[in-house]
Amino acid sequence: MPAVAEETAVDMPAPGGTAPPSQTIVDGPPDGPGGGAPGGSSGGSSGGILKSGAIMALGTLASRVTGFLRTAVIVAALGTGLLANAYNTANTIPNQIYDLLLGGILTSIIVPLLVRAKERDRAAGEQYEQRVFTLAVIGLGALTLVSLLLAPVFIDVLGSSFTGDQRDVAILFARFFLPQIFFYGIGAFAGAILNARGSFGAPMWAPVLNNLVVIAVGGAFLAITAGPVDPSTISDDMLLLLAIGTTGGIVLQTIALWPSLRRVGFRWRPRLDFKKGELGEVARMAGWTLLYVALTQSALVVITALTNAAGNTAQEAGLGQGYGYTPYFNAYQLFQLPYAIVGVSVITALLPRMSRFAAEGKTADLRAAFSGGLRLSSVIIMPAAALMLVLGPEITTVLFAHGNSSSEDAMVIARIMQMFAIALVPFSTYQLMLRVFYAHGDTRTPALIGFVMVGCNIALAFTAYTVLDVKWIVVGIAAGLGIAYAAGAVTSWLVLRRKLDGMDGRRIVGGHLKLLVAVLPLGGFAYATHLAVDALVGAGSLLPALVTLVVGTAGGGALYLVTAKLLRVEEVQTMISTFARRLPGR
Repeated sequence: MPAVAEETAVDMPAPGGTAPPSQTIVDGPPDGPGGGAPGGSSGGSSGGILKSGAIMALGTLASRVTGFLRTAVIVAALGTGLLANAYNTANTIPNQIYDLLLGGILTSIIVPLLVRAKERDRAAGEQYEQRVFTLAVIGLGALTLVSLLLAPVFIDVLGSSFTGDQRDVAILFARFFLPQIFFYGIGAFAGAILNARGSFGAPMWAPVLNNLVVIAVGGAFLAITAGPVDPSTISDDMLLLLAIGTTGGIVLQTIALWPSLRRVGFRWRPRLDFKKGELGEVARMAGWTLLYVALTQSALVVITALTNAAGNTAQEAGLGQGYGYTPYFNAYQLFQLPYAIVGVSVITALLPRMSRFAAEGKTADLRAAFSGGLRLSSVIIMPAAALMLVLGPEITTVLFAHGNSSSEDAMVIARIMQMFAIALVPFSTYQLMLRVFYAHGDTRTPALIGFVMVGCNIALAFTAYTVLDVKWIVVGIAAGLGIAYAAGAVTSWLVLRRKLDGMDGRRIVGGHLKLLVAVLPLGGFAYATHLAVDALVGAGSLLPALVTLVVGTAGGGALYLVTAKLLRVEEVQTMISTFARRLPGR
């Protein structure tokens, strides 16, 4: 499974800003009496989460929009064939290694540990930050050096079908990309410290810098080439431009967080004087998290290898170049957009809050926070999934049918993305439920559930590769991923229902049924727009696709909001009233 970058409230300070010294997320007051909405009322809780996530969502939106521009430029420059597969496979490796050996710890363990340490003693908690940061720097440095030595091995595993020039180019890319591990790790830890101190903007905005660098690199690559380039024709200058520019963007993204760290009062002073039990606490929680991440990364290894093999087989059969890992990778980036903008922002705002409730034994408040967060995130995620499903061809045509990528290549990405769209709700639900376990300091249960999900994913991926025609292999693998996340979500729900003495299921199911009804007019209008434009001017080119996308999204979105308001979906009403209050003159 491609790695998901998951980021972590008081009312939001300005981007990169600081919560007042006397009140950070650790010791800020709850949303209401008793810290939440024990009675199941989530109006105040949803409003608090919405306000807490507003700047995060805006920053993530800017990051994702520029990220899609970056992806579109890279697709236009490299196409979706052998060179693109080599580039994207090599660029996946640092994410996989970082996630496997450190990312899971930073995103799911460190924030709750920092929250608990500061709950016990603020000064001691800040010293704890220094010790863990020092340990992370040393571990990341060693991990990066070892990974550089193993670059050929990684390519032979993930790109087992790569031979000749394609393998050589992929290894060269990997050696330039692997130092990203260190900077990813430092950036993630810096984000955890900022989140725990009530500062959320910078970690969400910093990726924009990376995207802008890669956009410039892709544009420069297009400017110095004349037509498609493959691994046997790419020059050394072109290779260096792509390799150095791609890693340079990650370095800039990490450095950009340092001023915000200084503003919140963090000054790194290397120290390893861990107190008794501290390393044991990290190791105990990290062990199960590493198992969970290893499971998910094993699925990604299988999927990467199978999709690369499918792409090479399709090219050898003369079917074109757009049936391998690169279309899968690009469709996954689109799939992540709604979750990244809304789900990550909600999770980021909720994790410290749920950790505090769990530490204080406030199960009812934790349950209410989870329920409100899930229903709030679905307000955006469900209509987004519907638009991706109905207008998938238009979305991918607008983004990817340029330069060295054809309309046919864009349609392959669309079919994969439509399969992912079906998985969007179970994926987001599963990710939020994981944070309930982590808020309790429970990393064992997610790891055990991971066996169910990953086993299902790998089995379905091999089945798709074995039984489907080569044109449909990657689409089938995407469908398997959706089924796997649904299995993980159902299993997590059953376990958490016992852990939380209920899941507020009536409100969650009722809210989602209302949203489903509200989504139907949106989907109908978008599809009618698709049919009308297709009948009038035809499909497959940029202008008709853009018109369909704009009209279908705007009109369908308006119908969705009106229908949801008529159905009295409280999260939609909260969202509308919150934004209305922020309009000029209000």
